Order: sequence, then structure tokens, then C-alpha cells
Amino acid sequence: MQAGASETKIAEVTSAASSELFSEGERAAIEFAEAMTFSDRRVSDELFARVRSHFSEAQVVELTAAVALENFRSKFNVALGIEAQGFCVLKSPR
Repeated sequence: MQAGASETKIAEVTSAASSELFSEGERAAIEFAEAMTFSDRRVSDELFARVRSHFSEAQVVELTAAVALENFRSKFNVALGIEAQGFCVLKSPR
């Protein structure tokens, strides 16, 4: 939220694909992150092209690194039994 996202917008992340609060670039970034995260998905050429249309090469690398780091942390925490600290509570998908 320090970067400017409102609590309302953060609460809408799970429905970003249909929410008017998100730009096309933000939707592409979220879809990209989900494709990297869920084992039953892949980053398709079409999705990568959409991401590249909104972000510079450096931004794509930074986005990819940030998502990969959070995925690492998630796996690390689960393996060590580290529970969520309650900092980011998301609503269930509708």
C-alpha cells in the first residue's frame, strides 16, 4: 500500500480479471504471476507477449524475479511449518 494501492484494490486482487480497478498491464502481470505459481499453468507465448507490451525488459525481469522469490518463500515456509503472519488476508475467489 505504500506504493499507492488502496485496501479496496488489494481486496480485489482475486477478481482482478474482471475488476475495473486494474489496468490491462496489472491484469497481465497478475496472470503472469499466476502462470508462474500454479503447477497446472504455464507462461504461454501469448501471455509473455502481453506482459512485454506493458513492461520494459528490465521490468519483466524484475517482475519474474519477484514472483519467483515469493514462490520460493512460500515453499520454504511450508517445508518448515512457518504459518502465515496475517499481513495479507485475501478474500476467497467468488
